[in-house]
Amino acid sequence: MAVAVRRDPGMGVAEYQEWGAGRPDEERWALIDGEPMLMAPPSERHPMNVANQLRHLASVARDRGGRAIPGIAALSDAMDTFAPIPDVMIRCGSMLREGYARDPVLVAEMLSASTMSRKTDFCRSIASLRVLLIVYQDEPRIEAWRREAGGDGTKQARGPGETIDLPELGGRLAVADIYDDIDF
Repeated sequence: MAVAVRRDPGMGVAEYQEWGAGRPDEERWALIDGEPMLMAPPSERHPMNVANQLRHLASVARDRGGRAIPGIAALSDAMDTFAPIPDVMIRCGSMLREGYARDPVLVAEMLSASTMSRKTDFCRSIASLRVLLIVYQDEPRIEAWRREAGGDGTKQARGPGETIDLPELGGRLAVADIYDDIDF
């Protein structure tokens, strides 16, 4: 006879928010699969890439009344055990009172191979999300996933010398701009 083992689902977003409120400001945490994860300081390449993302996505977002924001946790009603912090998100509407957003239109994230599947699955579960930009850390390449009207997404990869059209925001993004001043 087989016995089912009950897995502890871990922390939900509400419990994580309460727990995180008491953490020091210099610590950076994310909720992944119900577990708070302390994020290690990144290599120099990562924050340089994020600065490039922010600079170039901010101008595209502003034209449509949105803002490009770094360091804000993304939330999804479909996945209560995740609160990752994407590199940059674009959202519209009034400013948030807390560091959590349920309504990003675009998320840009430099992902490692170990977290790519879980984080892309999570991002796709955010109802408001129209575009997910997966920014590669080991080569100048960006993949764009788009939500279609029927709910299924399309994906296209772009390399150096190419651009990504962002009709959702009325603009485009040059891959080379995101990797400006970054050596491989």
